[in-house]
Amino acid sequence: MKIFSGSAHPELARELCEYIGVPLGKATVSRFSNGEIQVVIDESVRGVDIFVVQPMATNVNEDLMELLILIDAFRRASARRITAVIPHYGYARQDRKARGREPISAKLVANLLTVAGASRILTMDLHAAQIQGFFDIPLDHLTGIPILAQHFLARCFDDGVVVAPDLGGVTRARDLAHRLHLPIAIIDKRRPAPNVTEVMNIIGSIEGRRVIMVDDMIDTAGTIEEGAEALLARGAMEVYACCTHPVLSGPAIERLKSPAIKEVVVTNTIPLPPEKRLDKIVTLSVAPIFGEAIVRIFEDLSVSQLF
Repeated sequence: MKIFSGSAHPELARELCEYIGVPLGKATVSRFSNGEIQVVIDESVRGVDIFVVQPMATNVNEDLMELLILIDAFRRASARRITAVIPHYGYARQDRKARGREPISAKLVANLLTVAGASRILTMDLHAAQIQGFFDIPLDHLTGIPILAQHFLARCFDDGVVVAPDLGGVTRARDLAHRLHLPIAIIDKRRPAPNVTEVMNIIGSIEGRRVIMVDDMIDTAGTIEEGAEALLARGAMEVYACCTHPVLSGPAIERLKSPAIKEVVVTNTIPLPPEKRLDKIVTLSVAPIFGEAIVRIFEDLSVSQLF
């Protein structure tokens, strides 16, 4: 087994190597003068089980192209099996045709990864679970909910309630609520435009309770800010937000500074630059769960037993 990293999140790759107890593989990723990506694998990988860590994170297009070129390099170097470890899968929000003449970009990315030479995909909390079916190669789908649950279990949220920020997040909220032994509530909202939300109603009892809003990602934080303000206006005592993927683009940081939000709990599937590390943001590591999954894949054991 050898673990390699692209340039998107080398810190997570090093954490994984430390957890598993293997050295990080030697590869050089650079750019030609015109911006094209150049990859050189600096050690033999013939007959080796390769795990290449590369979330589609701060620069999705660059990260994706770099991952495809890395996979191609390993395939041409005669690696036995290539597992693409993608903690955050880009283009996952375009998983269907909501209107005419729209692409299904999540399927296109799946095709690109397969054609490049990936043997298996290891990812976490896809925006839409059906994306697993877009692949004709094995895909292991991890969840960050157990990591988030451990954090809140240590905080004694006996008077809490878990809130789904929309109807599509009910399954995720129910999973977290089950692990925390708490009831759930749902925010009924509509999206008049992309990245714009409007709260219509709150389904469930939240008055006088500490609320934990859970989502797969926080992008512009519009949903979180609007939801927190609506929950407080309807009698919630405090509002905490948590997610697996802290995309935090555009006005997200300014919105998360809102006094309506007590704390934001995220994982490190995406690296947070210093300018995005607010005092109220708590970052939890996914290295242990990815490390266990990598060992199980290498040893041909069940990954689902982790959950």
